[in-house]
Amino acid sequence: MKQIILSLTALVLTTALFAQRKADEVAKFVTETIDQGKLKQNNPEEVKFTVTNITKEPLIIELASPTCGCTIGDYTKTPIAPGSTGYVSAKFNAANVGHFTKSISVKFAGVDEVKSVTITGDVLTAEDYDKWKAESAAPAIVKTPAAVATPAVKSLKLKPATTSKVIPAKSVKTKKPVATATKS
Repeated sequence: MKQIILSLTALVLTTALFAQRKADEVAKFVTETIDQGKLKQNNPEEVKFTVTNITKEPLIIELASPTCGCTIGDYTKTPIAPGSTGYVSAKFNAANVGHFTKSISVKFAGVDEVKSVTITGDVLTAEDYDKWKAESAAPAIVKTPAAVATPAVKSLKLKPATTSKVIPAKSVKTKKPVATATKS
């Protein structure tokens, strides 16, 4: 009897383990990483991740939690209908200068796996950011060497050569047309 109960328990646990859905089976993000590019220090910008429900039942985002206190997160709080979209947003405070990579952990109802989305970018000081912005907005100026002095060339007029009669090419020697130049 103990062997039967033990076998049934093992079977139930194994079935439950394989029945768990993964985040990628219920939701599809348009992108899982957003590069914010260059940001001005202490001037945060919000990014929004769009998520589509790819199941035939409503999808609920239970939690969207940033991995650090320097990022504020928000998300769709109502159920997302099948085929519809919701969002997960994040706002990074951009307090420290340098490259950053921040993650937001997204937990869906009925899914044990947590999905992670990422924001990246580079924070510049206000001075460096303004300089970069001005340089990237200005048209590229290509410096060329000063004009090289060249001797003046007098224009020439060419006169086409004329022949008085046409002779077939096979029968007699032909004269090549000659161009002559005259000064203007």
